[in-house]
Amino acid sequence: MQDNSIDQVIRDFISKGIAAHRIHSLDERYAINHLLGLLGLDAYDVKKIPSIPLPKLLDSLDRMIGYAVESQLISDVPEEIEIMEAQVMELITPLPSEVNKRFWMHYEEAPMRATDEFYRLSQDNDYIKTRKIAKNKHFSIDSKYGKLEITINLSKPEKTRQQMELARQTEGGNYPVCALCMENEGYRGRADAAARSNHRIVRLPLFGENWGFQYSPYSYYNEHCIILSEEHVPMNVTEETIANLLEIVTIFPHYFIGCNAGLPIIGGSILSHEHYQGGRHHFPMEAAQVLRNLALKDVPEVEAEILYWPLSVIRLRSEDRDVVAAAACIIMEEWQRYSDPQADILAESSGMRHNAVTLIARRVEEAYELDVVLRNNRTTEVLPDGIFHPHPDVQHIKKENIGLIEVLGLAILPPRLETELSDVADYLLGKNNAVASCHREWAEELKQQGPFEEESVMGMIHAAVGEKFQRVMEDAGVYKQTPEGQAGLDRFLSILENT
Repeated sequence: MQDNSIDQVIRDFISKGIAAHRIHSLDERYAINHLLGLLGLDAYDVKKIPSIPLPKLLDSLDRMIGYAVESQLISDVPEEIEIMEAQVMELITPLPSEVNKRFWMHYEEAPMRATDEFYRLSQDNDYIKTRKIAKNKHFSIDSKYGKLEITINLSKPEKTRQQMELARQTEGGNYPVCALCMENEGYRGRADAAARSNHRIVRLPLFGENWGFQYSPYSYYNEHCIILSEEHVPMNVTEETIANLLEIVTIFPHYFIGCNAGLPIIGGSILSHEHYQGGRHHFPMEAAQVLRNLALKDVPEVEAEILYWPLSVIRLRSEDRDVVAAAACIIMEEWQRYSDPQADILAESSGMRHNAVTLIARRVEEAYELDVVLRNNRTTEVLPDGIFHPHPDVQHIKKENIGLIEVLGLAILPPRLETELSDVADYLLGKNNAVASCHREWAEELKQQGPFEEESVMGMIHAAVGEKFQRVMEDAGVYKQTPEGQAGLDRFLSILENT
């Protein structure tokens, strides 16, 4: 008969932790007592033997959380559950000093060995929410620009109104200042700050400044990492940014590293803290066709190309990273002061700067490759969300800022779409009329393509979502892939080229 007692759960968790080399055998009694304290227990049956086979760590974690809820140690609300989950998993998480020591020890063997081990720890200790990430919906579509990737992000739950009100009532001041600050490492958490007891950051020196290297708990792609400034300073893309990105891909040649533009609307979600994003993933933009080559007059030794992509991308390449950096700095500085009223592009208005760049660095064998993406955040009365932002007719699919990840060709779509797209499918099949009002016009357009079959209707809807994402990207492009758009791009490039 299976033993479902809490003592057995504790025994199995500790035994699995030892077997997985996440708990040292000498720490066994300490670990048991740590869990007894968390679970409000004063005694433990030392004669318990491990189950055969041993359950997974996360299965034992779930049973401990269930016990804590049933015993009213915590309420059955996400914030309190996540805090206790992180406190339990902290038991198999080394101290920050030990994590850093091991990381750089492994790095001496190989950079990939260091990141592999750190990534595995971040998964094993449930900092990276592997089970929630597995619920995300993924598909890809063919477009005239090549493959585009679509993700409906179900892993990171949207806050309910009640949760947001609770967070407002329990605000803990300005500690940690934001979700990216290093003060989150080991932080217990509260209603308005994520539980981070099991969170670890590798210290990464960049040109005499202290930075941190961590993984995203809700990874949008393989080995989604974040490199953040030790100081809570706002995003500001400068020559130092370019140097940092190229230094990071020197340190981690198997990762790409990119940074959002440092302006609202075109700067992704968190502009209050300087950070970059990277990982081990090949995005659609990497495989984009080359429209033509450039001969940069100030840095003729760099290879420069214009890509066939919805956004305006200049790709730079050289085995000499200083050459790449010099070319990127020239392009960025020229773009920041460039105006082209004919194309609705103004460098600034009313004292506000509008032009910025999104940057993506990678290694291609021995060469350094840096993509410079031209961005502009102007708004008008007709387009208050932004001229180069998803326009109203595609916002039912994607309304949020188009940041680094979308620029690269991966759509991160809101979780509401899982249900809403199913409703659209049922509507097309004649099962019901419960289509969200924001999708009604689109659903009517799709219905003209009928009749539809049960087994193929969702594939057709996914293709239609992909077409919308292509439009989203095209809306974000300052110069479109049209004769007029490319003529406008040529006007800017003429400043840079040997003509």
